[in-house]
Amino acid sequence: MHITPKSLPEYPWYIRLFFWKQQRTYGKILDPGLLWGRSPLVFAGVALLYGAINRKRSPIEPSLRSLLTVCVSQINHCAFCIDINAETLLKRGVCEEKVTALATWRDSDLFSKRERTALAYAEAITFTEGVVTAELMKQLKAEFNEDAIAELTGLIAFQNLSSKFNSALDVPPQGFCRILPPANRN
Repeated sequence: MHITPKSLPEYPWYIRLFFWKQQRTYGKILDPGLLWGRSPLVFAGVALLYGAINRKRSPIEPSLRSLLTVCVSQINHCAFCIDINAETLLKRGVCEEKVTALATWRDSDLFSKRERTALAYAEAITFTEGVVTAELMKQLKAEFNEDAIAELTGLIAFQNLSSKFNSALDVPPQGFCRILPPANRN
């Protein structure tokens, strides 16, 4: 990584609470958390935003949220994000074949129309800095209501923030996804 984590006692107590939760959830403290934690107020804001986006009552089904986070992570070359989000995608019941086909989803018949529309939206936001055509918005509105579109947009924007942060700081994968070959983890 381009910057180093502090020793745990150097982080404020409220950031160490987040680390405790990560330890319980993932079995380890996540490297990005240690780096975001160097700016405690920003870390707290990012963590609260992530919690709001990843809530159980989201209008976007969990598997689709994970498909989008992996897609954006791949575009932004975030090895850590691909690793952890691909494993979450598997835990959410998506088959291994679909996970490995995600990088070339346009060439696969494994993805539903709803998924394809959301993936195209994620690409449009990520590759063209938010330029979305009228045709793509029409397709989105055919698959999602406006509340869901707002949530999709927030999720994609958040994943761009997260994966660009991790990629810029060269955060490595932490060995979560059991199906990704080492070549895909860098």
